[in-house]
Amino acid sequence: MKRLFVSHEKRSVTDLGGAWKFSLDPKKTGIENGWQNGLPTGETVIVPSVWNTELRNLMYEGWGWYEKKFKTQGGTLYFEFEAVMTEATVWLDGKEIKKHYGAFTPFEIIVNDVLEGEHTLVVLADSTIDKNSFPQRYTDWFNYGGIARDVSVSNLKGVSILLNHVKYELSSDLGSASVWCTLELYNASNEKTSAPVSIKIGDEVIYCEQIALDAYQAMTINTPKVKLENIELWNMDSPKLYTVIASTDTDDLIDKIGFRKIEVKSLDILLNGKRVELLGVNRHEEHPDWGFAFPAKLMKKDIDLIVDMGCNTIRGSHYPNSKIFVDMLDERGILFWSEIPMWGCGFSEQSLADPIIKERGLNMQKEMVKYYYNHPSIVIWGMHNEIATYHENSYELSREWSAYLRENGGNRLITHASNHPLKDRDMGFDDIICINIYHGWYRYGGYEGKLSDWDKMIEEFRQRRIENGWEDKPVIMSEFGAGALAGFHSHFDTVRWSEEYQRDLMEYCLELFHKTDYMRGTYLWQFCNIRTSPSMDMNRVRYFNNKGILDEYRNPKAAYFKVKELYTKYANEMKK
Repeated sequence: MKRLFVSHEKRSVTDLGGAWKFSLDPKKTGIENGWQNGLPTGETVIVPSVWNTELRNLMYEGWGWYEKKFKTQGGTLYFEFEAVMTEATVWLDGKEIKKHYGAFTPFEIIVNDVLEGEHTLVVLADSTIDKNSFPQRYTDWFNYGGIARDVSVSNLKGVSILLNHVKYELSSDLGSASVWCTLELYNASNEKTSAPVSIKIGDEVIYCEQIALDAYQAMTINTPKVKLENIELWNMDSPKLYTVIASTDTDDLIDKIGFRKIEVKSLDILLNGKRVELLGVNRHEEHPDWGFAFPAKLMKKDIDLIVDMGCNTIRGSHYPNSKIFVDMLDERGILFWSEIPMWGCGFSEQSLADPIIKERGLNMQKEMVKYYYNHPSIVIWGMHNEIATYHENSYELSREWSAYLRENGGNRLITHASNHPLKDRDMGFDDIICINIYHGWYRYGGYEGKLSDWDKMIEEFRQRRIENGWEDKPVIMSEFGAGALAGFHSHFDTVRWSEEYQRDLMEYCLELFHKTDYMRGTYLWQFCNIRTSPSMDMNRVRYFNNKGILDEYRNPKAAYFKVKELYTKYANEMKK
């Protein structure tokens, strides 16, 4: 997969992006007709891409087949897929080699004893939504189909390095770190092989040992702890990154890390011991022309706009974002909240106890941790968004998932976004409490849909925090906002859908939250307009969620400039 840096210098990697043969399969007869051996007919498409940005396929849901012919020297091949929407089945020369569920996390495949020459790779992408799907049909974004991110194939030789998680504990003065690594190794040879395995962080070698593996054996090792002195911390003003090189005589894996500490103390969120107010925005990695196959150039543009707006953090709503995007955040010192695609209203109380739902969700949490562990910008793991957190089934799910993330997720804060703050039962599992409410736009039980409802809710939740013993947990307003049609203006500031109404609502909310003593940040909803599912019946004009403070082509609305004014003011206050 593409990164902002070279991931391998010894390993031979071939990018499989570009032209593929493609055919839709609305009747789902491709397997019985032998398409896994190669497509009999089809058009040429460019991968990565999604099919729902093409005029004739705008609403298509179901099976889409891809074929790619490639040449190789043979031996052990290592395929990497960064994202296939939503379920993928992969064949090599007609033999099934992988099934994977989950649209936004990578997966890899090892195939041994491949002959030299030309081979045929076939991928079935299935975007069908059913009762066990992530997301469900009733969801507030569009469920695109296709191979949406990069695909590559590598030739593995000898003892190879598939994964390296760099783990550390900072000293009390944050000046040194005790460091160790978890390595996943694989012997790509058909005979027992021994090789020196070394790890270098910056200029210092922290591990070197001879490792022997049987033919095609996989092994996970934890290296001894080593103390690194005089480290430079990764922070928002100076995001210091260290290059990490894990290597053998035949293979290598290069990554970048940053040393930092995120924690909660007495209502405050601290980064490296300094108080942080989260000035954030929710962002979907989506564009009307590209869907989820989001180009890196547009990622940089989005980040530039978000920084210009005064933000120091982004929520990747509601799924893991591209690795290269998170690389950009690492380099820029921007904090990131990563979560899995579990958007609540579609998940019934019964589905939260469904074994398939629970297994798929936990597996997505595991994959998110596996592939994004080393990124210093990720300071929050999100379990889920707006599910029925007043129900026993949700409680058990949150208990299990929070325990996994706390044990395996590294130094991150754990949370979920709740739209039931006055009856949520799961907030005790969180490090920070995150609330999604849209007073001034939607009506809620017991509230009239007015801006003044905010003041009432803030005082009611203050009492609930005390009753449940959550007084030391900082509260983040993780979603709030109003829709605005770009270019629609009114002299009357109470006219909904006008840019003025959205601007004034943002000002009211941000000022109120900023002065609320138990709140420590905001993630406004949302960065830009996004395409939504036709199944939504929530007043989605144009089948877009129009709550963006920019339109879908990144043109600013009036609210953008008001947010910029206020976030800049708050940031300056923090510096005093």
